[in-house]
Order: sequence, then C-alpha cells, then structure tokens
Amino acid sequence: MPFVLVVGYDPQAIPGVDGVALRAALDAELSRFGEHGIYADMALVAFDGSAESILVAALRERAWDVVVIGGGIRKTEQLLPLFEQIINLTRRHAPQAAVAFNTNGGDSVEAARRWLPAA
Repeated sequence: MPFVLVVGYDPQAIPGVDGVALRAALDAELSRFGEHGIYADMALVAFDGSAESILVAALRERAWDVVVIGGGIRKTEQLLPLFEQIINLTRRHAPQAAVAFNTNGGDSVEAARRWLPAA
C-alpha cells in the first residue's frame, strides 16, 4: 500500500474562513485516498513558527512515497518562506518521497497518483 502525506495550511489559522467546513472538505479528500488503496495522512501547518516541529514529526512517522503540498501554501506570495521550509524539510526528512502539488484541496489524490506506480 502506498503512503501519502498531504501538507496543507491549517484552516483554523486563516482569518475569515469557516475552518470547520474547510477541515471537513480536507477530511473528505483524505477518505478518497482509501478508495484508491492509498494510505494518507495530513499535516496542517501555520505560518507561526510551529510548522517545522509539526512537519518534521509527520515526515518521520513513516517512509512516505509521496508528499503532496497544497496550493494554499504555494500560491500565496506571503507564504513563500513557509513553502521553501516545507520543501527543504521534506528533502531532509523524507528524501525517498516524491513531491507533488495539488491545485486545491479536492485534487490531492490525483496529484499523488501522478507519482505513484500504476496499480
């Protein structure tokens, strides 16, 4: 079974956003991985100094096959330092993992599958 870690921006840290609804959508996307025979977990980070410890703990949890980095982190210019940190921590703590990028919280499965061997 392939293992995928999805890294996203914590919806609770986004001002003016319904964090509960967004988290429910992210959880639904995690469920879709199971439908494809893929184990997936999520690491949600914020741009507040806690990202490194959260991400390192998640990356060390197992040997991930793919790390999917969310569009909310990549597409937001103010989060560029966080995006760089995530890339470098992934290279350091999960060097065997492919890195994939989703466009939104609803296509993480497709992003990961681009880098997984065909079943």
